[in-house]
Amino acid sequence: MAGAKNHDYHILPASFWPLMGSMSALVMALGAVAWMHPSEMGSWGGAGFFLGLAGVLATMFFWWADVIREAHAGDHTPVVQLHLRYGMILFIASEVMFFVGWFWAFFDFSLFPTALPPIDGLFPSEDIEVLNPFELPLLNTLILLCSGTTITWAHHAIIHGDRDGLKKGLWLTIILGIVFTCVQAYEYAHAPFAFGTTPYGSAFYMATGFHGFHVLVGTIFLIVCQVRAYKGHFTPRQHFGFEAAAWYWHFVDVVWLFLFVSIYVWGGWGAPMHAG
Repeated sequence: MAGAKNHDYHILPASFWPLMGSMSALVMALGAVAWMHPSEMGSWGGAGFFLGLAGVLATMFFWWADVIREAHAGDHTPVVQLHLRYGMILFIASEVMFFVGWFWAFFDFSLFPTALPPIDGLFPSEDIEVLNPFELPLLNTLILLCSGTTITWAHHAIIHGDRDGLKKGLWLTIILGIVFTCVQAYEYAHAPFAFGTTPYGSAFYMATGFHGFHVLVGTIFLIVCQVRAYKGHFTPRQHFGFEAAAWYWHFVDVVWLFLFVSIYVWGGWGAPMHAG
């Protein structure tokens, strides 16, 4: 037949969600800027930010629901799955560059402290007590390393058709992610320095807080995968949604190792430690 499909690709139907996502991201960004500068841009910033955020979340939910329906319809052929993997790899690469910016700032402050506002030429400055890296930060490192093991167990389980192993591995990873977030929140609540008051505090909270946000997003990603696992969505041959979540979680693990070594251990070396 003239209209018969004789290739491994599929033509996507017209979708409203790319436009919705772009406009929502724009509104959210403008709202955030206005929220931080109310004297110049008015008092609409907070409302604009949360309106844009709601649009972004709605786009994520409905657009990804469309992708799942395409997978169940058989549109995700091996070639399409390969290109989805390329897309996920590029997304993780863009996230790596985000973290490069935070690491760059921290190393610039550390190696060239005399270029900072007058803070006695030291980084951290003499009046700052740093967190002991071998207490809560080391505990969180072990938690994330264990979670990398459990997500790998779940991945191997679905490859071999073991749905029970998939669910157990996901449950353990989700629990470990939640525990990590709770420990991080406790550490922030008891930290001896605040955000925004010193260059060290700003660099520390931006780097570790940005990572903590990624852990939260990754945990939500895994919870969605767990819901889909209970619905029987994944098969040994087709489970890209879970595979993307696993890649993202391993990325979060690796970034934390760099954070632990460079910011907690090296960044506070020789500075007085907080007795918490």
